[in-house]
Amino acid sequence: MKKLILGMAIVASAFVFGQKGDVNAQLQATNKAAMDAYNAKNYAAAAPKFVEVYDLLKANGQDNKIYMYYAGLSHALANNSDQSIKIYTDLVNSGFTGVETTYTAKEKKSGQVVNLDKATWDLMKKNPDYSDFKTEQTKSIEAELYETLTSLLLNAKKSNEALVIIEKGLVKFPNNAKLKEAQTNAYLQSGNTDKFVTGLKEQLAKNPNDPTNWYNLGVMQSKTPATANDALESFKKAIELKPDFAEAYQNLVYTTIGDDGKAVADINAIRKEKPDEASKLIDARRERFSKALPFAEGWYKVAPKSIDAVTTLKEIYIVTKNNDKVKEMKAKEIELGAAAK
Repeated sequence: MKKLILGMAIVASAFVFGQKGDVNAQLQATNKAAMDAYNAKNYAAAAPKFVEVYDLLKANGQDNKIYMYYAGLSHALANNSDQSIKIYTDLVNSGFTGVETTYTAKEKKSGQVVNLDKATWDLMKKNPDYSDFKTEQTKSIEAELYETLTSLLLNAKKSNEALVIIEKGLVKFPNNAKLKEAQTNAYLQSGNTDKFVTGLKEQLAKNPNDPTNWYNLGVMQSKTPATANDALESFKKAIELKPDFAEAYQNLVYTTIGDDGKAVADINAIRKEKPDEASKLIDARRERFSKALPFAEGWYKVAPKSIDAVTTLKEIYIVTKNNDKVKEMKAKEIELGAAAK
């Protein structure tokens, strides 16, 4: 799963409402403390201060949830996931979009642009000392709320709760790629592998050039013998799109070889009583290892310092009876082992 990435520039708002001076002073001081803490990346301190700003505004007739959004964001950045999840859930369920309208006018004498509340702005239109009355609307952050809440829930291993939010979000934003990807991850986390695979295929239909999704599809296909060949094609597609995809090479090797422990056990079980049949199984095993060899060599090429790649390649050379290469890989094993100490 992709790491949750959060961050934004929080801009201090102008508080415009007619209240007692001590209330305004408290509001301005609390807002400054929240802003200072946020800008200093002291998110744990910023979060409760933003909540305090929201409470002060609400007590004075302004239900400005943008400050709860700032609080939720700060909690997330401080890794206080439970608090952040609660705030984001409340915001999503309230229908909050973050869309705000600002009202400004220019004072003719000074040329200064001032922020006004709507009622004052409407009244000022009759005042000859003001001009250039403008309104500006901020963009909606509703889709981002769904995306972030989903990521927080998945990071907290709350996949079923995440699916509820995702499904609600996709009703409003049916083409949201991040929510679709999160839905696929939520299915995997919840153990619903069929829907996970379906989600991967839907994403690949829209974006066939995503190597990670091809790789993930291959991993799921490799779990079932009936779709093992499909898995090989998916891993190959991942490598085609990302030539240094070491994990895709690794899974190509393992999928091609199959359950080698079982194969060896089957051979040993009949070696004495049915030597001819055992020989056939040995030949089939060697053939699988031969097919896996180019993939193992590709893995080693893109990950030459991987002890797993070296050891696997050594084992394949042993089975395919390439003694010179076996010696080379043994020496490489020793070299990597010494470097790791």
